[in-house]
This record gives sequence, structure tokens and C-alpha cells, in this order.
Amino acid sequence: GKNKESPVKVYFPTAIPGIWGKTGGRKQGKGFVTMKLQGCSPNLTIIKHPLCYQNSPQTQDFFQTVKSPKTPEKGEGDWKAGCKLSMQTADKFGSKIILANDPDADRLAVAERTESGWRVFTGNEIGALLGWWCWTTWRQKHPSADVSDANMMSSTVSSKILEALAKKEGFKFIETLTGFKWMGNEADRLLKMNKHVLFAFEEAIGFMCGSQVLDKDGIVAAAVVAELASYVYSSSSSLSKQLEVIYETYGYHVSQCSYFICHDEETITAMFNRLRNFDGPGKYPKKCGKFEIAHVRDLTVGYDSETEDKKPTLPTSKSSQMITFKFANGCVATLRTSGTEPKIKYYTEHRPDPEKGLGAEEVKKELEQIVASIEEHFYNIKLFPKILRRQ
Repeated sequence: GKNKESPVKVYFPTAIPGIWGKTGGRKQGKGFVTMKLQGCSPNLTIIKHPLCYQNSPQTQDFFQTVKSPKTPEKGEGDWKAGCKLSMQTADKFGSKIILANDPDADRLAVAERTESGWRVFTGNEIGALLGWWCWTTWRQKHPSADVSDANMMSSTVSSKILEALAKKEGFKFIETLTGFKWMGNEADRLLKMNKHVLFAFEEAIGFMCGSQVLDKDGIVAAAVVAELASYVYSSSSSLSKQLEVIYETYGYHVSQCSYFICHDEETITAMFNRLRNFDGPGKYPKKCGKFEIAHVRDLTVGYDSETEDKKPTLPTSKSSQMITFKFANGCVATLRTSGTEPKIKYYTEHRPDPEKGLGAEEVKKELEQIVASIEEHFYNIKLFPKILRRQ
């Protein structure tokens, strides 16, 4: 069909240490993903990853152009260097799309050449694209199936764009705790009930397309994005244009995620306890600056103002801090501690009522104001000087 006639070239970096090396049993994995991707489009460009260097025919691989094989934070030197080299190579071969896995190939990054330069999609944006495509292709293949038996899911700190799709199209959306162990277990439960699991994702570029692998899988996700890219480009569109169509259809979902650093456990506890007593003993904040808060969910102490019994539907844990604020204007913000690093993270998403008629830039601007207010009033580094801004 259209995929075989696709005009787009996709650059997929290969030979990444840990998965795509040329030693031993790794050949089969490399050949598999090449086969899967070329099945999506005959114009797929397969060239060596510019960030890697194969030191010897043995199993010791290392990155030549970055300090660490671990994916760095966005904005840091290694990340910029990696993006720059990938984009330069893609430009050299005339590729409009870059797909890149991490060393163990369970995550997927996507970039697209636009008129204004290269655009690196966020995990939430990729989730929106893949969610729409998984729904569209499933519905085409199963036109008479009961849509109420179809399911998608995402973690609680990820975009709720799938929830918007579900409300409009009629399938089920399920929210889980952070981590694919929760989504995988939920998918397994649904499959045993003869339900359909179409897609699941987390904002940290982890995607589960279909139900063959009940975990995040960067290989399958790469193949599905290549298929999607072939489809939109053969229709004289692009991934960026299709994303805009999705937001215009289901409502804008604009996200901003970051973190503060704190090495002092007592300070972290004091910060979160202050939020639990913000407007007096046992009273959570009703406002954050000028922005009204409609509901609060605290998965540390087991409280949810939105449920009838005031108990959250998601599992709770006293071993970590996690509070979600739902603003009256449609924004949702979750503050949580990291289980492995000295970070106090925040995940925000603004999804105003489409009836308000806000454009993309207006939604983005209002979200920036909300985030600034959260940083000032909730993190309050003047009150807690041991809480540091990320560099």
C-alpha cells in the first residue's frame, strides 16, 4: 500500500553498544530490526551510528564521542553532541526522520527535519503519535469489534492524551503508577480477560505497541514509527503536521517536565509536609499563586480529594513522596522524588477545555506561568536553600 510508495527516508543508527554490536548473537538482533524497518518503507536508510565505536571483534564496546554510554540529561554536552552528529549524518543522506534506540533498545527517540530545523519529539509527543496510529490501524483491521474491549494505558506522570482519545473514540484508558511493570501486569490481566491491549507508554520515551511484548520495546516502536512516517509522508504530510492534527482533534496537551536537586532527606520531607499543611494543619493548597487548585491526590499518605471515599485508586507507598495537583484550568502537576537519584521531579501538563479556544502558543504560555508559580511557591528555594536548581 502507501508504505511501499513512501517518499521519506528514515535514518536508523545501528551498532549501538550492548545491542547492535557485531559480535556473537547480536547479529540476529540487528538483522531483525533492519528487516522490520525495511518492511515499512523501501526508502529506509540504514547507516552506522555516528556516536559509537567498535573497539575490537570482542564484546567490549565503547562510545568514542561521548563521556558515558548512559543517555545524558537533555541540554547537557553529551546529549547535544549526540543530536548534532545524528542530524549531520541524516542531512548527509537526505533523511527526514531519525529513529534512535538506547544501548539496550527498550526506549526510542524520534526527530524530524522541519522547515525551521530538526525537531526532537518529547516522549509525550511520540506517545500521542503512536497512540493515534495504533488506534487508527487497529480500527481499520477490526471495524466490527466492540471498541469498549480495546484498551490503552500510560503512567500517571505521562500525558493524558490517550485519555482524550479514549473519550472521543470509545475505547478504555487506564492510568498506572510509573514503570512498565505496572502497565505490563495490567496488560496481562486484560489479555486474560480476552480484551485488546493496543498501546501503552511513559513520558521517558518508553513505548509498548501492541501486546506481543508486555514491556517497553524500542525495536517494535521504531518499526511502528517508521510505518507511521511512511504513511503521513505518502499523504504529503509529516509527523509534526500529524501531531498538530491530533491536538486540534482531541485537544492540546502541552507538557513541561524538570527537577530540582536535593541531597538532604530531611529537607525533602519538610518540603512535602509543608504542602500537606499549606493552608493550615492537614489542608492542602487551594491555590498556587494565582492559579486555583481543584483537586489533590497524595499517593504517599493515601489521599485523593476527587474520590467519594477520599482514597486514591492507584497503589500508595509511604517510602516515596508523590503529590498530584489538578488545577481548575485543566493543568495537572505531579511532584515526586526519584528512587535512584537526589531529585525532586515535577511533571506538568496543560490540557485546557477545547471550548476555551486557546491556541498552542497560548496553552504553552499559560503552562510556563503555572510552572514558574510551582517553582516559586511549592519548591520555595528561599525557604529551603538546600533545594537546588538543576544546572
